[in-house]
Amino acid sequence: MTIRVLLADDQAMIRGGLRLILEDQPDIAVVAEAADGVDAVAQARRLRPDVCLVDIRMPRLDGLQVTRALAGPGVVDPLRVVVVTTFDLDEYVYGALRGGAAGFLLKDAGPALLVEAVRAAHQGDALVSPSVTVRLLRHLAPLAPKPDARLPALSAREVEVVREIARGRTNLEIGAELFISLSTVKSHVSTVQTKLGLRNRTEIAVWAWEHRVVE
Repeated sequence: MTIRVLLADDQAMIRGGLRLILEDQPDIAVVAEAADGVDAVAQARRLRPDVCLVDIRMPRLDGLQVTRALAGPGVVDPLRVVVVTTFDLDEYVYGALRGGAAGFLLKDAGPALLVEAVRAAHQGDALVSPSVTVRLLRHLAPLAPKPDARLPALSAREVEVVREIARGRTNLEIGAELFISLSTVKSHVSTVQTKLGLRNRTEIAVWAWEHRVVE
């Protein structure tokens, strides 16, 4: 199955570079490019790509606004949006994640992580390497609200799974770490999402850092 990708960035050179990297893969095809947020939203709604790679800074609508339009709360049949960012825009990344983004990618992450991020977003799994995930989420933690004392009743095992997700681990890695099967991990993730009212594992990771489940 070919993963259909939309690229949204106001710099033609960056879009061209991303296209070259992605289309070098046999299972990825770039189906559209957009130079501003309004065009990105219009094309995404029309073409329904599997993954949208969206720059945080664009004309007319920025990446945060695009994310909310395509994947935010209340959006029927939301798309998978990966926000492209840098460390100095961490407050925008946090807003994008809370606005429905499936994940994030650093512009200097390199070709391998770009491909990994697209494939992982398509699968609903981890989006970047654990080290990048942890560093970014730690950077975002001071921006998060203070934890609510009235936390949902998660089991001890569910808390362990949440911690591993927040550390950037994939389901396979979590299973190996906790000595449980892949199907059991997926069951725990699904239960956690239901209990916390979250839509994906990225939101679980953000929740974990918000509520100091991971230090």
